[in-house]
Amino acid sequence: MQVSLAPAASVRRLALLAGVAGLGAAVLFAGPNAPLNELGPAAHAQSIQRPVGFADIVEKVKPAVVSVRVKMDGGPRVTFEGDLPFRRGSPMDRFFREFGLPDDGAPGREGNQGGGRNMITGQGSGFFISADGYAVTNNHVVDKAENVQVTADDGKIYQAKVIGTDPRSDLALIKVDGRSDFPFVKFADGNPRIGDWVLAVGNPFGLGGTVTAGIVSARGRDIGNGPYDDFIQIDAPVNKGNSGGPTFDVDGNVIGVNTAIFSPSGGSVGIAFAIPADTVKKVVAQLKDKGSVTRGWIGVQIQSVTPEIADSMGLKSVQGALVAEPQADGPAVKAGVEAGDVITQVNGTPVKDARELARQISGMPPGTTVNLTLLRKGGEKAISLKLGQLPNEREARAEPRSKDESGTEVPRLGLTLAPAGSVAGSGSEGVVVTNVDPNGLAADHGFKTGDVILDVGGKKVGNPGEVRDAIREAQKGGKNTVLMRVKSGGEGTKFVALRLGKA
Repeated sequence: MQVSLAPAASVRRLALLAGVAGLGAAVLFAGPNAPLNELGPAAHAQSIQRPVGFADIVEKVKPAVVSVRVKMDGGPRVTFEGDLPFRRGSPMDRFFREFGLPDDGAPGREGNQGGGRNMITGQGSGFFISADGYAVTNNHVVDKAENVQVTADDGKIYQAKVIGTDPRSDLALIKVDGRSDFPFVKFADGNPRIGDWVLAVGNPFGLGGTVTAGIVSARGRDIGNGPYDDFIQIDAPVNKGNSGGPTFDVDGNVIGVNTAIFSPSGGSVGIAFAIPADTVKKVVAQLKDKGSVTRGWIGVQIQSVTPEIADSMGLKSVQGALVAEPQADGPAVKAGVEAGDVITQVNGTPVKDARELARQISGMPPGTTVNLTLLRKGGEKAISLKLGQLPNEREARAEPRSKDESGTEVPRLGLTLAPAGSVAGSGSEGVVVTNVDPNGLAADHGFKTGDVILDVGGKKVGNPGEVRDAIREAQKGGKNTVLMRVKSGGEGTKFVALRLGKA
């Protein structure tokens, strides 16, 4: 899996690998201050302290770390008529073997043999969490695998079965049977501090049993992987194949599971991301109990409060989760939550932003009763609701785009608008965007043709004139921004704050 962060860089999943990388280790030296000529040879040798290393920790934890090798169905086997136009062992021959042809003689070289399936292999890492063979790895390591093998630190190979997976957190639980004395490691109870030493152990590039060291660089990282992103960033070198491997603290406890790297080239540049141990423990407990993960759900589309949104709504602080739209028949709409509400607390715990709200709610089991504190039209409101279960699939409610470019221009925004009911496929509510000036204010805020503006400044709009009136009213009230609720194709409904001073 690859998530683009910048034109020249990307976040890369660490499994499915090829190649070899050089590794380095960081050590600390504590030398004596005394001049050499004041010490005899024996005294001088004793006064020099050895480098501070990690050998004792590695000796303790490394036996619990395993290499994970999987085979998955790559689709129908490629068949060729007659011999391939390159010799066996040539670069092209190796290319075809790596990207589709198995290792058993390349079917089709001697006639149209055809048939069968093309099995793809991949490698990652994992670690035992119990003596009876339960092990943790990444979901993307074992996803769709038809065969899973683990190689222990002593070189022994075992067949493993997948107990359960959770794509949302990218975690999986596997099990090796036949022994009850596997070496295993434990999860850390507390959160690591930024600057703490860490060790990563895993299977980079298929080398197996590789140890690297670094520090915790940051916590709470959002890398665009999903609504529950809360990664630990480390600078210990990790590479493809380290996926699913553990990151240890200096006490030998697991603080995280390595899952992605930030890299312009596919190799380590000292930025890696690990799923925190607290998250792993909760997910693994559910996977072991029932093979899947259920999460609490309140049924709202939310977004974080930006300075522009806070200004347009008259909020005192830039925090909380803004409700863009309560979902039909969800717990929130039944409890009276409305679009435009700002959720500021859950059971008395402050909500920093939309991502934090998603993590808080998803960490509770369905059926839990929660108390929400809301800000609504300048006042505070308390609501109690019972959590539903987060659906396995989210429906993408894409609105068909209209080719009708007619409408009334709103120059201050750089938009051409028309009543939604007059444009095919735009629904019956709001005002549809039929054209966007690429140099206008709205284009800078991501407006696109086909977007539907539902309300402006907290008032529903049904034609371009009402949009203009709402903007004028905001300006007369001394506001620098105006808040719009917009339905934007597959993105759902969201709030957009436009700074009027830039028009």
